[in-house]
Amino acid sequence: MECTVRWMGNDAGMSFVAETGSGHALVMDGAPEAGGRNLGLRPMEMILAGTGGCTAFDVVLILKKGRHQVTGCDVSLKAERAETDPKVFTHVHFHYRVKGRQLRPEIVARAIELSKEKYCSASIMLAQTAQITHDFEIVEES
Repeated sequence: MECTVRWMGNDAGMSFVAETGSGHALVMDGAPEAGGRNLGLRPMEMILAGTGGCTAFDVVLILKKGRHQVTGCDVSLKAERAETDPKVFTHVHFHYRVKGRQLRPEIVARAIELSKEKYCSASIMLAQTAQITHDFEIVEES
């Protein structure tokens, strides 16, 4: 896996463009009080977003492989950070909202647990500095 991050220069304040080995690009920026212009995600927001994407991917894939009728999956993450540098995440709460037909709570709980304990590299890395908690709700689709 590869990624190149390039500063956009003095005219752009604290904006950076990340280009990945898979051929995608995105903009990161800092807060205005840190010299940024609010043109993109903060780097720490990207870590949170990537972790949410990683675990949502796992949960959907696990449910689909089990032939469960999953039709949607949202993950809301709320994180707390240390007050002093390095301001690592100290607690991250994941709230899953899984939509589908006849999804049993124990099956959804097991998919989330498998993601947390075995498959989601991002959340497993975060667990080195942060307490990870999660809950979920199931939305029945007709």
